[in-house]
Amino acid sequence: MTDDWKRRLDALHDELVRRDDPVAWVTEADAVEASRRYPHLALRGPVFGVAAHDPSAAQPHWRLVKPVMDGMPQQARDGLNSHLWFTAKDRTDDPAERRALLAAVSVLERDPADEVEALGVRYRVVRGDEFARTGDDGLEPPRPTDPEPAVPSWEERGRAPAPDVGFVLDPGRDEGPMAGALRLGLRDFVYTGARFPAEVRADSVRAAATHEDVVRLPVGFAVAERGALGCWTPCGSLHPTPHDARRALYDGMAGVWATLHRYDERRTARYAHAAEEFRAAGRADEASVEDRLFRICRVERMVRMGPDGPEPPRPTDVDEYGPMKLHPTLCEDGTVRHDD
Repeated sequence: MTDDWKRRLDALHDELVRRDDPVAWVTEADAVEASRRYPHLALRGPVFGVAAHDPSAAQPHWRLVKPVMDGMPQQARDGLNSHLWFTAKDRTDDPAERRALLAAVSVLERDPADEVEALGVRYRVVRGDEFARTGDDGLEPPRPTDPEPAVPSWEERGRAPAPDVGFVLDPGRDEGPMAGALRLGLRDFVYTGARFPAEVRADSVRAAATHEDVVRLPVGFAVAERGALGCWTPCGSLHPTPHDARRALYDGMAGVWATLHRYDERRTARYAHAAEEFRAAGRADEASVEDRLFRICRVERMVRMGPDGPEPPRPTDVDEYGPMKLHPTLCEDGTVRHDD
């Protein structure tokens, strides 16, 4: 450990002691216990989102404007395209401002651009890595101190707000000594192993040199299924709270999967019964039906940071499609044309 990092971890420890915050202490104890029970990291792969840098802001840090959850860079570019188009449509009455926003939209419609500028704000497609802790019993489930809705609902379909939006990409901010220690270890993280092509491994090594620091994003939660060989496979998207992930699992077993995969009546009934048992258990983190085991797991993400901000997509990141026009033509006066 370098002297600089030792000073950072000591400062985090001193801050924890100074605050004398029982909640912070319990959270830190949870993190220590998790590092013992789930000492390994399992990489899922890259994820992408959008960040913005506004030099005129009071705190001109890079901030996320779209969650870092997309599986391909082009999905994030499309998200930025829509963000700028709707900003031009709904959030300004100034034709000059609308023209500047639509100029950036035009770039994203024809080029796989990872950065555009509009009204003095830089927008960048950012790359992250998604991973989970693992131990002898598999993926780490939610921790007791992870946030839950004040009133959990199994019927309400509205999701909790995505914690990524507005999140500041500040490498100097850590939640405690364990978070700082993990970030220290992640700085040297690179792809290894034969399952990664040589060019992917080389890209990873370059990124660790050009974007030396790391920001850990808000924790998410997902449903995973254990396979026949003990491997865990994610099922569905990332959720902001454990209960959101539980509700997704409940909905799947209660009927969505039966419709999607055309289960017969007997199998549909088995899954529906398992769903109700899972729901009745309240904050259960596992469910089983037939020979399948599902677990609510804790998912972490990181974004690399360099002197010029967050890391963009790498040359070896794969897109399955390219840029295109996503919305009707928006005129400078705010009129939407649907005839082209």
